[in-house]
Amino acid sequence: MDRIPIWVLLILIFLICPMAVSEEGEVKQALVQFMENLSPENAQKGGNWGWNLTSDPCNDKWVGVTCLQNSVSRIVLEGLNLTGILNASSICMVKSLTVFSLKNNQIHGLIPGEIGKCKTLTGLYLSGNRFSGGLPDSLSQLGNLKRLDISDNNLSDIFSGNPGLCGKPLSTACPPEAAPPPSKTKPKKSSSNDFLIYLGYTILGMLIVLFFSIKLIRKSMTKEEKLDVAKKGVAGDSNSNKPSETSNELKFGLSTSEYSMTSVESSTATSTLVVLTNPSMRELRFEDLLSAPAELLGRGKHGSLYKVMLNSGDILAVKRINNLELSEEDFRRRMQKINLVRHPHVLPPVAFYCTKQERLLVYEYQPNGSLFQLLHGSHDDHTFDWGSRLSVAASIAEGLAYMHKELHQYGIAHGNLKSTNIMFDRNKHMHISEYGLMVVDNQKESFLPLTKGFKNNNPSGDRPYSTFKIDVFAFGVILLELLTGKLVQNNGFDLATWVHSVVREEWTVEVFDRALQSEGASEERMVNLLQIALKCINPSPNERPSMAQVAAMIMTIKEEEEVGSVSFDAGSLIFL
Repeated sequence: MDRIPIWVLLILIFLICPMAVSEEGEVKQALVQFMENLSPENAQKGGNWGWNLTSDPCNDKWVGVTCLQNSVSRIVLEGLNLTGILNASSICMVKSLTVFSLKNNQIHGLIPGEIGKCKTLTGLYLSGNRFSGGLPDSLSQLGNLKRLDISDNNLSDIFSGNPGLCGKPLSTACPPEAAPPPSKTKPKKSSSNDFLIYLGYTILGMLIVLFFSIKLIRKSMTKEEKLDVAKKGVAGDSNSNKPSETSNELKFGLSTSEYSMTSVESSTATSTLVVLTNPSMRELRFEDLLSAPAELLGRGKHGSLYKVMLNSGDILAVKRINNLELSEEDFRRRMQKINLVRHPHVLPPVAFYCTKQERLLVYEYQPNGSLFQLLHGSHDDHTFDWGSRLSVAASIAEGLAYMHKELHQYGIAHGNLKSTNIMFDRNKHMHISEYGLMVVDNQKESFLPLTKGFKNNNPSGDRPYSTFKIDVFAFGVILLELLTGKLVQNNGFDLATWVHSVVREEWTVEVFDRALQSEGASEERMVNLLQIALKCINPSPNERPSMAQVAAMIMTIKEEEEVGSVSFDAGSLIFL
């Protein structure tokens, strides 16, 4: 194929680029016009309000606007004292809009028929306003709509096309009912019918007595007896899939007996949902989680994970924790301490629920999956190149080093670091999830295998030190996973053993993922990162570097990658 002249390319760029800019400007202008019809001067606006032509709804984070891949996906303007009318023509110009909420404002007028043009809407929330008139027929055109809330408005009921309807609230009164004609036959005595009637009354009376007897018995039970009943209900969940009064799996795997326990323990003020971080979640209640649709995402050794969609349209991830070696009070203290330490690369818990029976932890849902899925899932729609892997490694190290520094005095490490706990949000920013859920004893290092190349030199050092060194080992395994592209098994020891064997035979290049080699990634910098990974998985915890040291070393590699200048002797790799 002949080469395309450069002037042709310039013309194409000149023609295409203005179209894209024009389209973005058209959407912004439509949003501003929509807000102008809502009389925002009556709202409580701050300096970060946005909604003007001189800023960007995504980059400048307009109030109430959420973006996905730099496109507006959700507009939630609730309880802002907005007045005026709904300009649906403007709002439907946003072709990527999925959730639209104007709940609890003072908006009046009709619900415009143009709302039917918002084809991508899945949630429409207009409750708590002053809308009047009827519903537009165009609502039937919203084929993707799953939730519609129009309660607490001044809307009319429509009875057109039903001429036979009568009675309130219509003005047409219903005709009086005709009296039944007198019976011409003499009623016959029916002793059998009388017997059935008396029998029914007797059975009903017995059921009422039985009901109140059970209530009295339950009321007289001690709290310890009720806890014992709840424990039996949990055991029933795991042994039978058939629904029953004590083994009926409901939300998050809780049984009906455990639900009843929440009301029992609420009197001690210990079973309420504790909201930690997100201001928009301050009104979140335990009942909101139970009543919302939930999808089981997976079960693991340490618990189950659920995707929960609230009525507001917010999506949360709820972790039900199993086999946690922490008392109820210790768990609460740990969550409060973790809540005080924030880092952009560490996913903070939104809320937690804690009783003697249950531990639930609530996070914001991360829609772009995990590092494990990115490495080992389908690669049809993306490539995970060397630069991206190095950036992920640097971000994990930076976040982990910060948490270690701030929580070292409390001995709170991650305890369960792995690629499935490295998550990506809607903007593909990386976050370490489930920090501090697992309690790792220093003796847990004894599970290091006594294979060739490994020596079990576990020191008896203090517990926090050893716990953090286990995180360093787990991070080293993640580095090996990034470099080799191989699956991790047996807590990473299989992968570590294989890497050691390859390096020992001086076949270092064979370690690296073929996808990295085929893209022409710098072999020198990959070897440099491999050397850091080998230091992290050193069998002796005392010989492993701290996460602060690891983060500094990786940052050096990242800076060299960015400037494109590095001098490294590949022969200096030493087996540790």
